[in-house]
Amino acid sequence: MPQAKQGDTVTVHYTGKLDDGTIFDSSAGGDPLEVTLGAGLVIPGFEKVLFGMNAGETRTTRIPCEEAYGPRREELVVQVGRHQLPEGMEPQVGERLRSEHPDGASFTVVVTAVTDDAIIVDANHPLAGQALTFEITLVEILAA
Repeated sequence: MPQAKQGDTVTVHYTGKLDDGTIFDSSAGGDPLEVTLGAGLVIPGFEKVLFGMNAGETRTTRIPCEEAYGPRREELVVQVGRHQLPEGMEPQVGERLRSEHPDGASFTVVVTAVTDDAIIVDANHPLAGQALTFEITLVEILAA
């Protein structure tokens, strides 16, 4: 039976949980996720567990934050003066906003606090700093 290897495109079903058991994402009830091994389009720890799996095999793995979304970085929590916001904008705590780097690349921030003079935004991925546990079933090896 062939095993998943570098360059293979595979489909997988997965359920991702936090350490407290909260499910944060799952493909259950939907289409399986298609992944090309080595393309780097999923978090490193998720991709790494797929290598060597057979179709129909299920593995459960705990991925440390360094192999998931990385550690939480406090320098990505910044204060933005209200004068820097578009006129008439009234951001709310929890709201997601799009911003741009000077090179034109866009990214998402979450508003974590609002005052009369400024807002605090957090550009960390919502799962940064957390270990993630995945139950992964390799459904099919599509192509090599």
